[in-house]
Amino acid sequence: MRDKAAQILDQNRVMAISTIRPDGWPQTTLVGFANEDIFIYFIVSRQSQKFANMMRDDRISLAVGQDFHNPTSILAISAAAHASEVSDAKQRGGLVELIRGRHPGLKILASPDFNDAAVIRAHPSIITISDYSKGFGHADILTVAPGGLTEMTAARPDKWGYGSITKAVS
Repeated sequence: MRDKAAQILDQNRVMAISTIRPDGWPQTTLVGFANEDIFIYFIVSRQSQKFANMMRDDRISLAVGQDFHNPTSILAISAAAHASEVSDAKQRGGLVELIRGRHPGLKILASPDFNDAAVIRAHPSIITISDYSKGFGHADILTVAPGGLTEMTAARPDKWGYGSITKAVS
């Protein structure tokens, strides 16, 4: 299942990320990202509310998926993660190139000034993999321990009331 989570990340380039504002309300924005296995990297402005929120409280939630025409093709992940700034200059430079490789349009821009921008690592703690090819609402849950080890719990049987039979649509 860890490989499946990494594969979903590999097939996408944009995610919704939710941080916690000072007043307790969630703030959700879209960001471009790149990943290495299940570890996710993105760049934010140091002046942004998102950056301030993550520096105050490192807990974030994220969601990655695609639009669908057939509900049995839904394949997505959502995760609870901890955000941290990548401060090692060599690692940060490599991650900027990883992100540029995933988002070729960024190659026209100069390299980020790290006085103004920060590379953030999202280290997932809990990953939910939604795979509706296994049934509408099917979700597998991975718990990621320190060191990146994962444990899978039983599939969650969400019931949506739609039934399991699909029919042709004209």
